[in-house]
Amino acid sequence: MEDTVPEPASVLIDGPWRHRDVSANGTRLHVAELGRGPLVLLLHGFPQFWWAWRHQLTALSAAGYRVVAPDLRGYGASDKPPRGYDAFTLSDDVAGLIRALGEQDAVIVGHDWGGLLGWTTATRHPMVVRRLAVLAMPHPLRLRHQIAADPRGQGAASRYLAGFQLPWRPERSLVARDALRVAVLLRAWGGPGYPDAEAEGRYRSAMRIPGVAHSSLEYHRWVFRSLFR
Repeated sequence: MEDTVPEPASVLIDGPWRHRDVSANGTRLHVAELGRGPLVLLLHGFPQFWWAWRHQLTALSAAGYRVVAPDLRGYGASDKPPRGYDAFTLSDDVAGLIRALGEQDAVIVGHDWGGLLGWTTATRHPMVVRRLAVLAMPHPLRLRHQIAADPRGQGAASRYLAGFQLPWRPERSLVARDALRVAVLLRAWGGPGYPDAEAEGRYRSAMRIPGVAHSSLEYHRWVFRSLFR
């Protein structure tokens, strides 16, 4: 890993897609876009960024879709404002992005935090969600129930959320040693052989972009308060 602090532009990785900025809900969001046809919006999770969907961008565009993978607020090359990391504001980002792309609705595919935003957008802005596919994120009400009902299972799996509630210490931990903890988390949550060397390097570098660690943890602080209030 490099000693220099990565710039936001470091996530503008070359490929068949095009990169551009879109203003939505008062925030500038970076997107990677490919293809023509009905809109499919791909929402990444933690600790990733738009590049998590690189294979789906090409596959879905070849199948006749317009595919857009944004960096969520606070990640990658998108704006990193000091607030707005609750699911309500973030779902407004998603709805605003669909409209800013000139579409009335979209198929939303979300993974992890992107899945939570998919659930929330479908509830708050149902007219902009044509279809919804969620990976690795149960419905929020089911998640809350399961944490309480199965403390040794889902409760233990969600325990890392508590450690993210401290001020600033978790941010320092995420970026320490070239963001080594990102690799540790991805290996713990992924299947055998994941992440490979390229993915590990990309995600560790992206977490070290100034502001990303704090923004990504603000997501978790909000969801912790919501689940356990």
